Amino acid sequence: MVDNKLLPKLSQNLLEILDDEEYYDIIIEVGNDPYVKIFHAHMNILNYRSPYLRRILSTNKKKNDGTLTNIKLPNILPEIFQIVLRYIYGGKLSLEEYDISDIIKILVAANELGLQELIPYLESFLIENKKNWIEQNINLIYQTSFGNNSFLKLQKYCTNLIIKEPNKIFNSSNFSLIPEKLLITLIQNHKMSEIQVWEHVIKWGHAQNPELSSDPTSFSKDDFNTLKNTLQKCIPFIKFRRLTSKEFLKKVKPYKKILPKELYDDLLEYFLDNDYDPNNRTIKEIKSKNIDSKIITNKHVEIISKWIDRLEINDKLTSSYEFKLLYRDCNDGSWNRLKKFHEVCDNHSQTVTIFKVKDRNEILGGYNPIEWKSDISYGITKDSFIFSFNNDENYILSRVMDETKAINNNNFYGPSFGLDLKLQLLFSDGKISCDKNHYEKPIKVNNDDSFILDFFEVFQLCKTDD
Repeated sequence: MVDNKLLPKLSQNLLEILDDEEYYDIIIEVGNDPYVKIFHAHMNILNYRSPYLRRILSTNKKKNDGTLTNIKLPNILPEIFQIVLRYIYGGKLSLEEYDISDIIKILVAANELGLQELIPYLESFLIENKKNWIEQNINLIYQTSFGNNSFLKLQKYCTNLIIKEPNKIFNSSNFSLIPEKLLITLIQNHKMSEIQVWEHVIKWGHAQNPELSSDPTSFSKDDFNTLKNTLQKCIPFIKFRRLTSKEFLKKVKPYKKILPKELYDDLLEYFLDNDYDPNNRTIKEIKSKNIDSKIITNKHVEIISKWIDRLEINDKLTSSYEFKLLYRDCNDGSWNRLKKFHEVCDNHSQTVTIFKVKDRNEILGGYNPIEWKSDISYGITKDSFIFSFNNDENYILSRVMDETKAINNNNFYGPSFGLDLKLQLLFSDGKISCDKNHYEKPIKVNNDDSFILDFFEVFQLCKTDD
């Protein structure tokens, strides 16, 4: 029988050892000049309590001349290390005593020192007791959690908050501090009117450039270019056609110089040519342009374009997209083909990937509205989809169900959509794996779970003015 009532005495004795200045055998310099503090500790305790410190100590053995081992921890604040060091010795941490910002710093320090048992404890405390603070400081939590793959609970909480309650972040007092990547995710998953989204995006853009006037009529050419450069990755995700004509005139037209000219001209013609009613609109059909592809035709382009706009196959096109060839697979039979894909396509959004299956008249593909990455993460979006064509006639469309696993960003894979459509290498060949995990249904034409890749193409989509 183990009586936990005896553990406080053990904890107390170990903390007394820490505070005893007589028997220490290691010196730790914590912090950066000019703010550095010296701590005394005991090698045996640190060796068994912290994997990170164990690795350092293994290369800094105590010298025979009696000189004490000295290690440096420049990335941790002294006051935070003191809290963590007392946990290392005493096994206790009273989080109610500390500010929330300090708990975040303790979390980061615990991860650096390899105190893995402490990480889920700290994450759970924040999620269960500090929800309002997290919502108001989502930018800090987002950057902290996604800056390290150890903080899985916080990552999941942030992801769910973004998808389920994006308006809370839009309306946060710290909204202007959120990073660009989080803003784009919010634009894609919002639950407010499109004009409110536009106003928040403009607000965010101004906050990144506080030197700009709040009145765009007083902007210089350089001012417009500054704001344009700040918002260039956000604007493609705003659905301007959901605005009323009055909203476009009053709210968007003053900022027309930050929009791509082709987009603005297209929107201007759209609102001038149509007596716009969001619930009852008539839009002219737009013809597909020729495409530089060795796999798909204009007919495929038309169908994929309708899927992007969530139209039925028999509906008329409401938007025209130019499929601009971004990358064509070199098919050189080595890992280099995956490396080249990421070198060319990473950080590009609104792309369509087309896979040509070897020795079969089958085409597989997917639409990714967000950026490709190589950071071994999942990209979040509710608008991606995967598809297959067989004999240019039959097709299968499968939209994402789990937005948190929509895009599989991994430098060991080529373009991959969740775990449902994934490109990896098998010896010298490319292997396309098909399964049902995060999308509505499987897209494999036959019963095969995998196919051998012939080659693939990636296109970046741009709206055109026909």
